[in-house]
Amino acid sequence: MEVRELRSLALFAGLSDAQLTELIRGSAEVRTQPGLELFREGEHADFWWVLLDGVIDLERLVGREPTVVARMDVPGRWAGGFRAWDEQGVYLATGRAATSGRVLRVPAEVLRAQVTAWFPLGGHLVEGLYRTARSIEATARQRESLVALGTLAAGLAHEINNPAAAATRAVDALEAACQALLASLSRLAAEQVSAEQFSALDELRQEVAQPGMAAPDALELADQEEALADWLSHRGVAREWDIAPPLAAAGADLDWCERAATVLGGPALGPGLEWAASTLSISALLAEVKESTRRISALVAAVKSYSQMDRASLQRIDVTDGLESTLMMLSHKLGGVTVIRDYGSDVPPIDAHVGELNQVWTNLIDNAVEAMDGRGTLRLSTRAEPSHVVVEIGDTGPGMPPQVAARAFEAFFTTKDAGQGTGLGLDIARRIIEERHDGTISIDSEPGHTVLRVRLPVRLAEHSRQETAP
Repeated sequence: MEVRELRSLALFAGLSDAQLTELIRGSAEVRTQPGLELFREGEHADFWWVLLDGVIDLERLVGREPTVVARMDVPGRWAGGFRAWDEQGVYLATGRAATSGRVLRVPAEVLRAQVTAWFPLGGHLVEGLYRTARSIEATARQRESLVALGTLAAGLAHEINNPAAAATRAVDALEAACQALLASLSRLAAEQVSAEQFSALDELRQEVAQPGMAAPDALELADQEEALADWLSHRGVAREWDIAPPLAAAGADLDWCERAATVLGGPALGPGLEWAASTLSISALLAEVKESTRRISALVAAVKSYSQMDRASLQRIDVTDGLESTLMMLSHKLGGVTVIRDYGSDVPPIDAHVGELNQVWTNLIDNAVEAMDGRGTLRLSTRAEPSHVVVEIGDTGPGMPPQVAARAFEAFFTTKDAGQGTGLGLDIARRIIEERHDGTISIDSEPGHTVLRVRLPVRLAEHSRQETAP
């Protein structure tokens, strides 16, 4: 290692040849090969690493998947060395060589001694800045993560609670319907109903138990229940308030009841109609249980798809799957929003880090819904371009002023109050799209029409496709 090599780096501008010589004397040059791990996330940052040439990927463990969060690809970029300022300083990511190259490895104690000797005030400022920033960042990010997680969890709990409560109510009603069914069968037996009569009654029941029949509207149903209840009362049938509703819901009318009276006649009419009503109630309640549990299963599947549990980070996916699972995760916010889907039929699958891409969709859709104050039209569209897929998320909110749209992708820029949003800023969304997926993201905004446009390649470049597992 020669002084002239360090002299060419802007990082060391202002240092004398003697100072650079002293720095080199306490350091070491390390040659790298692709895949070589230089330092590991979470371990004590005992060395300061300065890139001389080549490329170093910085990886963080997100869940169980190593994820490239930054890249050292310009000579003079550096990482680590935090124990020069803080005994508890650790590497914030794992450094892994992506290409052949060289780095300068400077022990933290050497860095500390040199900075203290050369820039004593600067050393104190760096130490204070590092400790303060670490404390603030840790607290803020923990709070943002908890708020975002709490928001999603509360919405998911609300969505699951509705079908779960419906299934519980249906099961409770099933018990009563089964008891009524058994009691009516006992009474029919006591009236000595013949097999021919029971078979004819069952045929009548099957007439109105056809699946897929259109349900009447609420007013028509109420009128039909009242008419059937009056007919049953005039015929001396007890418990008409329990028998009329399921018959009316199934489509039974007065002519149907007259035919049932012809089949049964006399005292067997009441238990016969109660049996028919109970069987119709049980069928309806079982359908409600089936639909409720299907809805719960769909929600669980959406959560699994959204979070990408037990799946590799890089996958070949249909972008509409991620958009749909995100819509389901945010469905508690969409009550007053009209969702228009304009998915292209010729859109090909793409290479993507699915969990990260779903975070982007969450952020963009959540922003759109909040911009409309929960009421308006959300439009999701996809289309194919040569070697790319374009996803657009539009809303009918008031739009962004030009000065806001110009800064929307800046780090730490937000127009939201503390505690609002998903905790994922547009800057991070931009980095996920551009750095992790080689794509682009842009904004077109005017009053009543704002569109976030994401353009993603169908195939990722080799450096983005590399799996980062050690």
